Amino acid sequence: MTRIISGRAGGTVLDVPPKGTRPTSDRVRESLFGALEAAGLLDDARVADLYAGSGALGLESLSRGAASADLVELSAPAAALIRNNAERVRTAGVAAPARVHRANVSTYLAASGAEWDLVFLDPPYDIGDDELTRALVALAPRLSPDATVIVERATRSAAPAWATAGLVAERDRAYGDTTMWWGRPRD
Repeated sequence: MTRIISGRAGGTVLDVPPKGTRPTSDRVRESLFGALEAAGLLDDARVADLYAGSGALGLESLSRGAASADLVELSAPAAALIRNNAERVRTAGVAAPARVHRANVSTYLAASGAEWDLVFLDPPYDIGDDELTRALVALAPRLSPDATVIVERATRSAAPAWATAGLVAERDRAYGDTTMWWGRPRD
């Protein structure tokens, strides 16, 4: 069972697509969001949740004080499920907008005029390094100067190609078979 861990919508149960996604465990999300809150990165943040799956990362951000979230998912059934999850979070008292975009991540980023402060990329395992790098390259111009980018992948995966995208690695943390890589725009 996936749920919103904390904030206004804490405890709200989220549906998860039956296949094709790899939801971030509650334990990993709890650690991640504890670090984000400690760093003051959630308050009024403009968030993008790319390869959104169930939308748990973007919706957790809204529950904890983010200003808005763009949730991007290519799968039509998953995008519909994210819309339902966003409605549950809204009903639980979160007024900040959750905008769901059914699109390929790189195509969406190339067409978007938005700017984000916090971005999650949690691609499915079958997304290769080259596709992730293309997404990071397309993302870089859409970042605020102090943005944080978090990539979640299998621990056995290569680190993101931050430099190719004009970004800088900040840190990484492994949680069993999952690793979170943090990056930011170059100064």
